[in-house]
Amino acid sequence: MNGSLIEAVGVSSGYGKVSVLRGVDLSVAAGEVVALLGGNGAGKTTTLLTLAGELTPTEGEVRFLGSSCTDPMHVRCRNGLSYLTEDRSVIMEMTVKDNLRLANVSPEVATEYFPALERILGRRAGLCSGGEKQMLALARCLGRNPKVLLADELSLGLAPLVVGGLLETLRRVADEQGIGVLLVEQHIRQALEIADRAYVMERGRIVLSGTAAEVSEQIGKVQSAYLAG
Repeated sequence: MNGSLIEAVGVSSGYGKVSVLRGVDLSVAAGEVVALLGGNGAGKTTTLLTLAGELTPTEGEVRFLGSSCTDPMHVRCRNGLSYLTEDRSVIMEMTVKDNLRLANVSPEVATEYFPALERILGRRAGLCSGGEKQMLALARCLGRNPKVLLADELSLGLAPLVVGGLLETLRRVADEQGIGVLLVEQHIRQALEIADRAYVMERGRIVLSGTAAEVSEQIGKVQSAYLAG
């Protein structure tokens, strides 16, 4: 896609001699929310790690901000990439406020994204609920004004109502700030409700792609991909 912020072009990747991705093509443009769907072991996290620079493609290339990119993750992050990992990466012994300070994000900015954080700024992160931890983790990512956000299993272990609020925030920042979002998500229908486009992975390959509406019409195939994993 022309104007893509981040793109995989014929990417194969894996771990050592173990190949996981095979010829993956996908892209995310400014202001887009793109859902990456598929079962356990389909290759979704490996895709994010390869786009982020943690894994090096064995074939193909990653393009970031319009150019072929071989930079390591920390350089890509300095240049506008933000990666929300599945484990949320908050420091449990530190307060919410100190977690924000560590990420150079002010409480004022964080609470603009998630007003619920204001009342728990002095609480240790380890005492926060799963939803509060995820709001904190996402606020840390968004508060650094990224151009691209990679979000891995945003909703893991969270109630659907909490998930809805997090997804609505991603939709809003894409619309208002032009951030490109690539979202790995287990709540298929909720993800498709806020996404512009979607890719479905199965055994390291993209087996279905299209607008969110087009993919929603083939929800049976999407669900079978989850079962096939």
